[in-house]
Amino acid sequence: MPALQTLRVRFEPVLRRLFHLYWRFARGMTLGARGVVLDAQGRVFLIKHSYVSGWHLPGGGVEVGETFLDALRRELVEEGRIELTEDPELHGIFLNSHVSPRDHVAVYVVRKYRQDRAPALNFEIVESGFFDVATLPEETTVGTRLRIAEVLGNEPRRLTWR
Repeated sequence: MPALQTLRVRFEPVLRRLFHLYWRFARGMTLGARGVVLDAQGRVFLIKHSYVSGWHLPGGGVEVGETFLDALRRELVEEGRIELTEDPELHGIFLNSHVSPRDHVAVYVVRKYRQDRAPALNFEIVESGFFDVATLPEETTVGTRLRIAEVLGNEPRRLTWR
């Protein structure tokens, strides 16, 4: 196991708690936006972060003064070089209580977009790509798998992330 991955696995729970403790006092409630980005072949775009394990839907936190949709637009460009060409469909807003009882995530279904090229990897995003939904990477998180299955009609929508 590479050294960076070993450190990430070892310190991830502590870092996650520290980030959420900071956000609790700095923001009160945390809000996020994520996208289920589907290409013409029905594959889904996923990312892998350097600081947390697993494959995830692209997205991130909503900043002060920003709408969910603005945050999604910004995060898709930053993480996947994905530019929306039409407004996406809101799939739902989920309580992400396994992270914090204050964390809520809006999930959008993105079908109309432009990606001029694959994103360059950086310190935050170490891998990304489109994957067949029937053969998602083994490390795809439970919440990510559930949102994809809900969007595709294979699972009923839940109100919580997990």
